[in-house]
Amino acid sequence: MTKHHKATASDVAEKAGVSKWTVSRAFTPGASISDSARESVLAAAAELGYRPNLLARSLSQKRTHIIGVAIDEMKNPHSMMMLDMVTKQLQTRGYMALLLNITAGENYRAVMAMADQLQVDGILFLATVLTQEWAAIAQDLHQIPLVQVCRNTESEHIDVVNIDGYRAGEEIAGLLIEQGHRRFGYMKGPDTQSSHLLRMEGYRDRLITSGFQLDRVLTAGHYDRQRGFQLMSEYLQATPESERVEALFCENDVLALGALEALRQVAPSSAMAVVGFDDIDEAGSANWALTSYSQRIDRLVEEALNRLLDNRTTADGAWRHGELRVRRSHLGEKQA
Repeated sequence: MTKHHKATASDVAEKAGVSKWTVSRAFTPGASISDSARESVLAAAAELGYRPNLLARSLSQKRTHIIGVAIDEMKNPHSMMMLDMVTKQLQTRGYMALLLNITAGENYRAVMAMADQLQVDGILFLATVLTQEWAAIAQDLHQIPLVQVCRNTESEHIDVVNIDGYRAGEEIAGLLIEQGHRRFGYMKGPDTQSSHLLRMEGYRDRLITSGFQLDRVLTAGHYDRQRGFQLMSEYLQATPESERVEALFCENDVLALGALEALRQVAPSSAMAVVGFDDIDEAGSANWALTSYSQRIDRLVEEALNRLLDNRTTADGAWRHGELRVRRSHLGEKQA
């Protein structure tokens, strides 16, 4: 064998004294092969520097062990938390992730066509916004299993794994009512159909059944911290302190941190309770002590991959419910 010759399965088989198919089984998890044969193959492979062509083998088996992961809002810490969890769980199951960046304004269809051509075994949607174009693309790609995580959709072509957002909204309203707050607000990101999350409905309905109302809805337009800061600053400057809401539930932590920063800079002597959603790392810092709601993305991703890879569904498992992480921001203490 020359110095530059790349070792093949046939080379390994000859050196180990086994068949080429035995070499293939030695590198296939769960395949039937004796311990002695596997050891001989692995020793020969190590000596020759052989690495199996997993892609070629996967294509011959009609599975590539590649999952497309469609994600937007790449600057959103929660998106990065989800991406980290997805890749870790995929790797544990012997799969790789193909990242599909579908940030708003890009050509969704071209990105998904690429995933289709690479013959991915399935697609996880981690996107924060589901457009009509996305629904149409999902229908065109009906031969590829699709699972959306952390957001509802009306499309029958996309399987959904999401927490009970309505119940989460109710829990947050209950926490704020317990603190004695009497005027309530909600800050949302994109002005999409609220049914995609249901957090605001649960929040509003719990307020109403408790004798209160949702007094103000602020729409940021994007899940952007600076936008949350600007929106809250404008609200504080335009609204007399006696008329401001006493408690604000923000649709995610990025908006909540922006709102808290505005309170510190614009109205440090005022008190307003703020609760976020997602429980990103910064929420737990001593600087913010942001009360937030964890979606338990570990459980959501596990359920999504069970459906995508194993066609196994747990209809109403623990993944349906997140956990309220109580710190201090919901108390409505003065920022000064």
